[in-house]
Parts: sequence; structure tokens; C-alpha cells
Amino acid sequence: MGPNGAGKTTLLRMLGMLMSPTSGQVRMTDENNVPIEDPTRKKEAIGYLSGNTKLYPRFSIREYLLFLGELYGYSKGEAAERTEEIVRILNMEKFADNRIEKLSTGQTQRASIARCLMVDPQLYILDDPTLGLDIISADAIIRFMKEQKEKGKTVLYSTHYLEEAQVLCNRIYMICQGRIVAERWLISF
Repeated sequence: MGPNGAGKTTLLRMLGMLMSPTSGQVRMTDENNVPIEDPTRKKEAIGYLSGNTKLYPRFSIREYLLFLGELYGYSKGEAAERTEEIVRILNMEKFADNRIEKLSTGQTQRASIARCLMVDPQLYILDDPTLGLDIISADAIIRFMKEQKEKGKTVLYSTHYLEEAQVLCNRIYMICQGRIVAERWLISF
């Protein structure tokens, strides 16, 4: 968390391998705490979502996910199975066959999250995923993130909403001018 311009998005881009840090380094380890050196393997482990993620507007969500599945090396059957699972998880049945360019803001955001889900990453990096969404769309995204956390996935989450952070996060860091200025550990019972 932090004010606009604090460095949240820049930090997330560095962690997501979209930017190189000017100093320091970003390291990633597997579940056995062994460093992952291969950049391709690192990228496969990350599902990155930002507010300016672009989707192919002429595809429907279903077509887009099937395309991504094949791009990720799934067979047609595996891609179709994974697509239907994601459509169900994100409650997109009613609009999964609509062209992306015709979707509402909340539906487009769910389509972006679906893109992240297709590869089933270990780490989600989500930059303000509920910003500007209606309460129903925001709730669907929050429920999804809780489920991923419960499955043992790591979720790095930037938000302007303290209530969301308190509900979703084990740790909250406040960033100002590129530096961590406060930290709070939350304990769930």
C-alpha cells in the first residue's frame, strides 16, 4: 500500500521481471528453497496482472483462453478443460463467449485474471486488481485471491483499499518514495 507515485507498481514490475532494478536484485526460489536461475522457468511461475494489461479485443474470453492454453503447450483437450475450469472459478459463464472489446470493466478485469490463471502459476502479482470495479466484480476477484492463498499460492497484492488488505493479507507494507516505511503482520485465526 502507499500513495500514488510511491513506487508500488515499479516494485511489482521488478518482481514480475518486467523491469530490471537499478540496484539490488530479485531472487526466486522453488518450493524447496532452491534458487530458480532459468528466466523462462521464472516467468512460468508468475501470473502478472496490471491495470494496463492488454487482451486481444476481437477474441471472446473462451477463445482467448484456448489460444493461451495452446501457446503454453497444452493439448486442445487440456486447454479446453482448463478454460472451462477458469470460466467456472471466476463465474464468467454468462459472458465467456462475448468479445473482449464488448466487456464491462469488471468483466475485462476477470478476463485478465483468467489469463494469469491459465498457466497455474505459483506466484500471483496483482497491481490494483479491484480499482474502479463494481462491488460484485471486486468480490469475485477477492474470493478468487482468497482461494489461491488457501491453495498455497503466493499473492503479492497492491491496493489503495485498507479493508481489502486487512481481509486478504498476512503482511501489509506501506511504501512511500520507493521505501518501505511501515510494516504490519496480520494473524488469521
